[in-house]
Amino acid sequence: MTIDAAPSAFPSPRRRGSSRKRRRMALFALVGLVLSAATALVLYALDDTIVFFRTPSEIAKMDVTPGQRFRLGGLVKQGSIVHEGSTVRFVVTDNASDMTVTYSGLLPDLFREGQGVVTEGFVQPEGGFKADNVLAKHDENYMPKDVADRLKAQGLWNEGQAPGPTPAAATGASK
Repeated sequence: MTIDAAPSAFPSPRRRGSSRKRRRMALFALVGLVLSAATALVLYALDDTIVFFRTPSEIAKMDVTPGQRFRLGGLVKQGSIVHEGSTVRFVVTDNASDMTVTYSGLLPDLFREGQGVVTEGFVQPEGGFKADNVLAKHDENYMPKDVADRLKAQGLWNEGQAPGPTPAAATGASK
């Protein structure tokens, strides 16, 4: 005679451990899914602000509302700097479009015409850009990579080309 074991009301220890592992794995999967979704939402929300700066051409194509904050980058246009007391007006260009910038405060020592610049601020209701921070290049051969890449794409800047006069031209030396 065989005795059929009646199903027990208590699961075996082996079965109990397996169920605990499944619940733990399900919890880890759920936490991973929630973290992935949160990361995706944050990156999507920051999509427009992750960009280091925008050029005047990009801003002309965008629908920018007055008061919207962003960074404007490009070159300071030759002959465009106008000092009006503690306020300075100048034009930032990417050689395709220009944008007039107004700034009140002290400019960096290296700020000058023909040099790379990044300004932080907002578009004014009457047009133009009101900067509250101006960043200039830090040495004789530096230009922000994005500005250099865009100028190279337009054929306006070559690798190794200094933005100002060459040292030989500046000293009157010849080859």
